[in-house]
This record gives sequence, C-alpha cells and structure tokens, in this order.
Amino acid sequence: GPRTMRLDHAQLPMPPGGEDVARSFYRDVLGMPEVPKPPSMLASGGVWFRSGDAELHFSGESDFRPAKKAHPALRVPDLDALAARCEAAGHPAEWDERYPGVRRCYVFDPFGNRVELMQEGTPRWLEE
Repeated sequence: GPRTMRLDHAQLPMPPGGEDVARSFYRDVLGMPEVPKPPSMLASGGVWFRSGDAELHFSGESDFRPAKKAHPALRVPDLDALAARCEAAGHPAEWDERYPGVRRCYVFDPFGNRVELMQEGTPRWLEE
C-alpha cells in the first residue's frame, strides 16, 4: 500500500542553558520522560523528551524568541488532571472549544512556547 508519514518529533526553542527549566516543565509537570541525546549531539546542548509517540526536542538559541503561535499538540490520557497540574505549577490552561468534538486547551511553558493539550480518544476532524 501507499507509504504514510508519522511525525517523528517537534523542535521547540529555548534560551541557551535552559535545559533544567525545560525539565521542570516537560518532565516534572507534563510527565514526559527525558530521552538521552546521542553522544555525537551532546556538545550542542539541548534536551529531548518522549512519551508514547510524542517526542519534543529543545535546543538553545542565542536570539531566542518563544513560539507563541506555532506549537506541538499532545494527546493526553486525562486532560482535566493534566490541566490542573499545569495550573497548580503556574501555567494556566486556556480552553478552546472551536474544534468540533475535541476537548483541548493551551498552556505556555516557562519559556513562553505554546503547547496544545488534547483529550485522547476524541476523533480527528473528518476521521472516524
């Protein structure tokens, strides 16, 4: 059959040296385990996280500007619980009802990058 694509990872920006700040949110709040970078890529810094099929890579940028609109969207098993964890950690959830049949919200990471959280189990648009 025809080959199909699967997203391997999304890369998000952070200020240089922001690895521990990234860990404090993506590992400790969102619950995404850190993945070791390949040894050949360690010198450039940055940090990778993966949970299920979702993988996010962070690299430091000297002229850092947060991704306030472009964003990864993560499907999560318990959206309400995760949104509450984000709120408790100082990352308010902004709920968005515009996507038919999909419960979702946006949060901003400590760098100001936007992240969409979606309830797992809801269909994609025009997909059964």
